[in-house]
Amino acid sequence: MRMKQLLTSFVVGASAAMTFSTAFAADMTGAGATFPYPIYAKWAEAYKASTGNGLNYQSVGSGAGIKQIKAKTVDFGASDMPLKAEELDADGLMQFPAIMGGVVTVVNLDGIAPGQLKLTGQVVADIYLGKITQWNDAAIAALNPGVKLPAAEITVVHRADGSGTSFLFTDYLSKVNPEFKTKIGAGTAVKWVTGVGGKGNDGVAANVQRIKGAIGYVEWAYAKKNKIAHTQLKNKDGNYIQPDDDNFKAAAANAEWTKTPGFGVVLTDQAGKTSWPITGVSYILMHKQQADANKGKEVIKFFDWAFKNGDAAATELDYVPLPDTVVKLVQGSWKANLKDASGKPLN
Repeated sequence: MRMKQLLTSFVVGASAAMTFSTAFAADMTGAGATFPYPIYAKWAEAYKASTGNGLNYQSVGSGAGIKQIKAKTVDFGASDMPLKAEELDADGLMQFPAIMGGVVTVVNLDGIAPGQLKLTGQVVADIYLGKITQWNDAAIAALNPGVKLPAAEITVVHRADGSGTSFLFTDYLSKVNPEFKTKIGAGTAVKWVTGVGGKGNDGVAANVQRIKGAIGYVEWAYAKKNKIAHTQLKNKDGNYIQPDDDNFKAAAANAEWTKTPGFGVVLTDQAGKTSWPITGVSYILMHKQQADANKGKEVIKFFDWAFKNGDAAATELDYVPLPDTVVKLVQGSWKANLKDASGKPLN
């Protein structure tokens, strides 16, 4: 209930920001990933209360967010798939990490408690390849001795829009299942061979809730908010683990931020006995040269405020705040890359 109120207030606040844009010149616009939407909503609500400046963030998926920032229709874009250095340079963009979290597999099965079912990446990939079609298939039963699995058809649910959540999910499955890599591969939008689509994390969550026997993938906050049964996953070290912020942190512990152009680390299938296998980073995209310096400065102020004041809210929603060392690197990248129309640094 609290999350529903929060998201509603964010949408209302966003509408107000658009309606009264002349009165609040510093209000920002952003668009993209649904993965970080719950925490951006919470940060925006607190930032508005603290500063009076609003954020209109459109939770439309990473693919749409990338398109909108390239078209300069928003002040920042958001993507859970990092852009490569060549693409950033070609479009005059910079990117920086804002938050980390986990993607989880969720199911709708009678008699199966949240976190009870065990799955491996290999089996999940075979389900999404259409090779495993029944919940009592021998491959699933072998992972879950003593669990009464229904003789029910599996309905695969996937994203219908360009999605960073899909990128993280398909990148992981491509790493653990060679056939998945060959036939489907990793990307924000892939050609699925089976299943039904849902728009955004909310759309996938709604379809899984609606369809008995369904399996889908969503950001952890959406699974918790909608009270959908998640599964355990076997990680690279061979351990079955539950999703939580400590396990997301474990996966992020060895990220090589300084060695990766544009901070573009991918945290799927990381080694470590407690590393959650589908952990990801959500990125912010901005034009290096800001046509409206005031808007650019406000975006920086918002994320700087979030880095300094938003960790508790992030942890409450089971996201992983950036380490202080990474925040300092990000702040340095702002000074080095963001300029006004005349070429002067924004801050």
